Amino acid sequence: MEARNLTFRILRYNPETPDVKPYLQDFQLVEEPGMTLFIVLNKLREEQDPSLRFDFVCRASICGSCGMLINGKPNLACKTLTKTLPDVTTLMPLPVFKLLGDLSVDTGVWFRDVSLRTEAWIHTDEVFQPDVPEGKMDNELAQKIYEAERCIECGCCIGGCATANIKPNFIGAAGVNRVARFMMDPRDKRTEQEYFEVVGSEDGVFGCVGLMACDDNCPVGIPLRSQLAYVRRQMALAGWHMSRNKK
Repeated sequence: MEARNLTFRILRYNPETPDVKPYLQDFQLVEEPGMTLFIVLNKLREEQDPSLRFDFVCRASICGSCGMLINGKPNLACKTLTKTLPDVTTLMPLPVFKLLGDLSVDTGVWFRDVSLRTEAWIHTDEVFQPDVPEGKMDNELAQKIYEAERCIECGCCIGGCATANIKPNFIGAAGVNRVARFMMDPRDKRTEQEYFEVVGSEDGVFGCVGLMACDDNCPVGIPLRSQLAYVRRQMALAGWHMSRNKK
């Protein structure tokens, strides 16, 4: 079979030259067996335009750096085979995050802010004792926590979220998933009221309008729909308990 000539229509923008408005630039490349978008972008930068900006580290769907809009759908460049794409592919940076240039965005500041706002660490008064054997955890519970821990913070669920695109303070599915991880952990001693203050708002779990694009776009298959439902149920119960205590 004759190799395809592929066209990649890529958004170009350099914040350091704001007078040059964003535009789409076409690049052509001959498809090769087993080619991924990660390979495409590196070949384009090495052979056609060294100024092309995009992010990558691991090329194995682990670091989450190469998230972008591929024909309008968030996904990882390293995970996307060109054989799954049409002859003409449009590449855009993920929305919501700060644009650094071309396809490169800053997801780190966004995730750090959400981590601080949701207080994503174990809250306990127990003093760490290094000589005491580590406590055991039920295997089934450990698996549930592990599911939430698999998030690679690529930003694909945020980029495809309608609410996150119009509400800058919305923590999105990645933030709710992070809260779920600590809510399930028996070592975290926060009360349901304390969790309600963290995530029981329109910027938290109640800001989700239920379109579930996050679940569809997660490249590592975390059950974000289930995590959202779990946290929403817990916060609904917390709200009910708080209203009863006021009577």
